[in-house]
Amino acid sequence: MDSLGQTTSMQRLQNAEKRIVRVLELAGGVMDELSNSTGPRKDLVNNHCLEFMQLIKDIQVALRDEIKSACDYRPFEKCDYSSRIANEICCKKLEYVVSQLDEMKQTVNEFHGAV
Repeated sequence: MDSLGQTTSMQRLQNAEKRIVRVLELAGGVMDELSNSTGPRKDLVNNHCLEFMQLIKDIQVALRDEIKSACDYRPFEKCDYSSRIANEICCKKLEYVVSQLDEMKQTVNEFHGAV
């Protein structure tokens, strides 16, 4: 169904889950660093915070896209049953109209033949 270059919704959600786990690890790392008896290493805390914020943005985008995709999903969207039935009904109506016109034409021809 999906081409090789695309990922499934489940795979994208699993990737988001991995990012969430990484966010928690970063938060834990910052907490450990802040509780360090020698004091926090500013560069490490800064790097963790930057990665944390970027991952949060990535997670938000991924989840927003998945929610939007789920809302756009319509399983019967490509079903043409109702269109086919409507077309068949129209064809039957047209066949009836043509038969009525043929009868009218025959009646007119009979009338002109009698006159």
